[in-house]
Amino acid sequence: MFENLGDRLQNAINKIKGYGKITEDNISEVTREIRLALLEADVNYKVVKEFTQNVKEKALGEEIQKSLKPSEVFVKIVRDELTKLLGEEDEPLIVIKPMTIVMMAGLQGSGKTTTAGKLALFVRKKYGLKPLLVACDVYRPAAIDQLKQLGKELNIEVYSEGKGNPVEIAKNAVEYAKENGYNYVLIDTAGRLHIDEELMNELQNINNEVSPNEILLVVDSMTGQDAAAVIEGFNSKLPITGAILTKLDGDTKGGAALSIRHLTNIPIKFIGVSEKMDGLEKFRPGAMANRILDMGDLMSLADKAEALLDDDEAMKAAEKMQKGKFDLEDFLVQLNQIKKLGPLENLLKMIPGAKKMGLNNINIDPKDMAHIEAIILSMTPKERKNPDILKASRKKRIASGSGRSVEEVNRLLKQFEQMKQMMKQLKNGNLKMPF
Repeated sequence: MFENLGDRLQNAINKIKGYGKITEDNISEVTREIRLALLEADVNYKVVKEFTQNVKEKALGEEIQKSLKPSEVFVKIVRDELTKLLGEEDEPLIVIKPMTIVMMAGLQGSGKTTTAGKLALFVRKKYGLKPLLVACDVYRPAAIDQLKQLGKELNIEVYSEGKGNPVEIAKNAVEYAKENGYNYVLIDTAGRLHIDEELMNELQNINNEVSPNEILLVVDSMTGQDAAAVIEGFNSKLPITGAILTKLDGDTKGGAALSIRHLTNIPIKFIGVSEKMDGLEKFRPGAMANRILDMGDLMSLADKAEALLDDDEAMKAAEKMQKGKFDLEDFLVQLNQIKKLGPLENLLKMIPGAKKMGLNNINIDPKDMAHIEAIILSMTPKERKNPDILKASRKKRIASGSGRSVEEVNRLLKQFEQMKQMMKQLKNGNLKMPF
């Protein structure tokens, strides 16, 4: 996500660090590199021109001239301008009592149906709502079956009338939701390969019939700056309240995210970051600007933890760590908790300074975690609670039982001891972070 753009912007910023002061000449060189980086990221040229002009004007302003460290002020300027470009403020979902009606729109292939399922899961977990998915895409082959399969996987009901009239289906679904205690209705509408009159008329008719509280447009981020044209096309016919950018995890450029808000004034509310059903993140402009500039994204990391981790287990582990009683049994529990958050390499990228510490290119084989789990499970409960009793004969037995080597058993025990020492230092306030 944004890898190419992030690298190019950071290279440009690093040039500033070599200057004792910022002048018209050297800032022109840096802003030229920033301009090229944004254009290569498929950001709209009008957006690029305004962005670089704003950065240059502020960099030559009085604040940065008086600063003892111009490079630090310059980074803040770039960060603030990126945040402004992405939308400045977080845009929340519209949730209205007693029931919220949401219409999902988008072109075919944008990931609209899958995103409807992801959003239903999100509101159930985040707000404790009871969602109902509504199958109104009656044209695309297997669209209804796809939504039903998602509903079955998530244990969320899908309302369907088969190949009927989408407007009537939407109307009937809302009545069904009222009668059966559903408070968040997600209407999955049909898409086309392009915006046409027939599609827009149908969407307008659904909108007029059920009066949705929110109309979310699902856009494929890989379309780059063309995403803005797609949004404008829909927004000219429908009161779009927000956009969801899909496939952002596979988009190294990021042109869509950086162009949409500025060109259309439609806020990005969510981004799709994986194919898994929990792979939907709230879009935070400030956090995304931080991520681009290698300043981390601890807010999104906290969101993941809040949604997926067990609070009671985390509290117990924290208390044991503080008392120095954290053992391999606890470590195994925490390992299983961490696995819920997704690939570890993705989590490491959210840490501030990840690129500087070389964490952005780490590939962690899921088998390594499975091997650790196998080693710990091959120990007796007594051994897990008292790793100090693990001598040569016990280690040999554990290695044999787990199908791993004695060296791997020793390595795990050493790493566990190092982690305990780090926790002890953290508790005492003596731990020095590498950034």
